Amino acid sequence: MANFKERWNIKSNWQLFVIIVVFAVTGSTAGYLSKPILKALGVSRDNPWEYWILYIVIIFPVYQVLLVLFGFIFRQFPFFWAFEKKMLRACRLGFIADWFEKK
Repeated sequence: MANFKERWNIKSNWQLFVIIVVFAVTGSTAGYLSKPILKALGVSRDNPWEYWILYIVIIFPVYQVLLVLFGFIFRQFPFFWAFEKKMLRACRLGFIADWFEKK
């Protein structure tokens, strides 16, 4: 845990706990919300290749939005906004973060 606290510049164990909870809630919610989107698109598990590829494509942006939203709700927005910008830049989508910074 000390490694996470040092690497993420976290001040307290309570903040670390909240951040871990936000990651857990975000992942579960993104998975839960992606299934009805696939159903609305008419994609079923009958065609596993189509289903899993679209599931991953849909879950990625849903996760990104929810991560910042839940970070805001749990009062950890600065941490998750910095985390989000780093993740977008790692995926070569840094122009999205830059666009929001200019606004």
